[in-house]
Amino acid sequence: MVLGRALSCWILLAMVLVLSAADAGGATAKKGVTYDGRSLIIDGQRKLLFSGSIHYPRSTPEMWPSLIKKTKEGGIDVIDTYVFWNLHEPKLGQYDFSGRNDLVKFIKEIRSQGLYVCLRIGPFIEAEWNYGGLPFWLRDVPGMVYRTDNEPFKFHMRKFTSKIVNLMKSEGLYASQGGPIILSQIENEYGNVQAAFREKGASYVKWAAKMAVGLQTGVPWIMCKQPDAPDPVINTCNGMRCGETFPGPNSPNKPKMWTEDWTSFFQVYGAPPYIRSAEDIAYHAALFIAKNGSFINYYMYHGGTNFGRTSSSYFITGYYDQAPLDEYGLLRQPKYGHLKELHTAIKSTANPLLHGKQTLLSLGPMQQAYVFEDARSGCVAFLVNNDARKVIQIQFRNNAFSLRPKSIGILQNCKTLIYETAKVNVPQNMRVTTPVHTFNVPDKWEVFRETIPTFSGTSLKANDLLEHTNLTKDKTDYLWYTLRFKRDSTCTKPSLFIESSGHVVHVFVNNALAGSGHGSRDIRVVKLQVPISLINGQNNISILSGMVGLPDAGAYMESKSYGVTKAQISCNGAKTIDLSRSQWGYSVGLLGEKVRLHKWRNLKRVKWSTNNAGLIKNHPLAWYKTMFDEPSGEGPVGLNMESMGKGELWVNGESIGRYWVSFHTPSGHPSQSIYHIPRAFLKPSGNLLVVLEEEGGDPLGISLNTISVVGSTQSQSQLS
Repeated sequence: MVLGRALSCWILLAMVLVLSAADAGGATAKKGVTYDGRSLIIDGQRKLLFSGSIHYPRSTPEMWPSLIKKTKEGGIDVIDTYVFWNLHEPKLGQYDFSGRNDLVKFIKEIRSQGLYVCLRIGPFIEAEWNYGGLPFWLRDVPGMVYRTDNEPFKFHMRKFTSKIVNLMKSEGLYASQGGPIILSQIENEYGNVQAAFREKGASYVKWAAKMAVGLQTGVPWIMCKQPDAPDPVINTCNGMRCGETFPGPNSPNKPKMWTEDWTSFFQVYGAPPYIRSAEDIAYHAALFIAKNGSFINYYMYHGGTNFGRTSSSYFITGYYDQAPLDEYGLLRQPKYGHLKELHTAIKSTANPLLHGKQTLLSLGPMQQAYVFEDARSGCVAFLVNNDARKVIQIQFRNNAFSLRPKSIGILQNCKTLIYETAKVNVPQNMRVTTPVHTFNVPDKWEVFRETIPTFSGTSLKANDLLEHTNLTKDKTDYLWYTLRFKRDSTCTKPSLFIESSGHVVHVFVNNALAGSGHGSRDIRVVKLQVPISLINGQNNISILSGMVGLPDAGAYMESKSYGVTKAQISCNGAKTIDLSRSQWGYSVGLLGEKVRLHKWRNLKRVKWSTNNAGLIKNHPLAWYKTMFDEPSGEGPVGLNMESMGKGELWVNGESIGRYWVSFHTPSGHPSQSIYHIPRAFLKPSGNLLVVLEEEGGDPLGISLNTISVVGSTQSQSQLS
């Protein structure tokens, strides 16, 4: 009897341990990541996850720990990033994973802070990034057609994707290896262009999915905006209102996921920033969760900076500055805090959300309740007021709740209102720029003026207008078109007409600027008609064609062409002389670029002018240099460039990006005035600032500023 009772006790104890382990997703559960129709399952446990996009090359390694820490403190579980093919393989077979490109270091920092990773390999990524992340050398591969059932493209796509997957495996970074990567993405928003490729689009989707799954990462793959994503790849939603627009996954066995919840929107030169309120983001995130969503990624959580020439066509250097963490990594309130409170509220009700049965109740003509209830896990209700104008009193389970217009209230235990999307408790903060140094001493500046090339000085000549990027290979924004034109006495009141599929044109006649023109994101063809002064006999006409980044999306990107397409001289307002088939001379890039004038070691390769005869201002194609000391403190630093026109900036040899302050918004303001200098680029004293000014500006008006955030009582005049 004693032996029998003892045996019974051991059996009972064993059953309790097994049940406890199963309930907790303990050591007996399968390690790694799987999924079902409700959620991702990590190490045997269902997960309701909030994710935030941070792109490693849009900040510096020195910034990563702080950015990740703030993101985690905001209630985020996952860091989402693209992988940038054209950074990592700038030349065929030559790879770069150093500095800002150190993907492994970035992921290991995320792991050290206890967060997961969603690795969106692409390798086409769009992302408002130059050429959508594709390396330009791909275009010169024989027979190349991007993003379709094309053998040359598939070969290189498979090669790079395998390179990244194998790198992650070698470092033990997939969740199946005990690492932080729980998801990978192949392709990106292919549904936007698939129809253009007809049957080859569909076969490419199947190939891409099979190729990715075959790499055996041990974690799920996703395809965003891809309704026909083949099993087992999960199709996901991108947009601002996926709770309203997303019909859901294409299989009942896949979870409902939102890979891009846009916290703002991209900004181009000539346009104001897009402001999306904290209330709107919270409403649509809560609605998505109420409709069985289990994964939301905020795009972007921190946008950062498009250093160098990395931005896509016409996009400003600052990226998603209106995100919860702004361009500099500062908290943008109330967006950051309001979403943090949402995450806390939803996570406190995760058990009924993930395990309870969902019921939809009508509470009025524009009001509903989404209820998740289970005897074991409890109850949570999402009360929805879709009326955008009225406060509504809602009766739910013998209790009354007042909901603001267009708002969702979350009821813990289906009784207590713990969060309302339209009620913001977090005070608004303001960003302040404080000038700490003005570069207004003429003697501190030196200038080098570009030489305007002429036809006789060019080595490449053709009896045609050649395509811009075929010559530049995207190593520079600039290409010179030059020719000689002999004026006869019958050509009076001459004017020059230029048409270009590039972004900017500057016309020089006999070394003098005659006129400039530019397009925009909406105006794809530049048309410029300018009166010109010609001398009798031979005249030198030099046209500088400029790009402001390559496009980041679209079908058949490899076949797009840019640059000057038409050139005509009109005489007497009537006679037209077509120059398009004349003999043209070409010169790639600017002299200052060729000698890498932004580097310390190359400064003596040209002759700089000092202020002996007065500083040259408002001169096109001028390089300026000066020195400055680092501001005290640890906060962000930026240059105010409002006195300049258009160009590029370098600090200690590092490009902080293109600037274009002369391109104003409809309200008459620059789209971006302040340009971020990461502290990592600076040393305590003797910092070199090099400015390439394309149009003509006044460097004496440039100022160095520190950037901070303060409460709402600060003067509006201080805002950046």
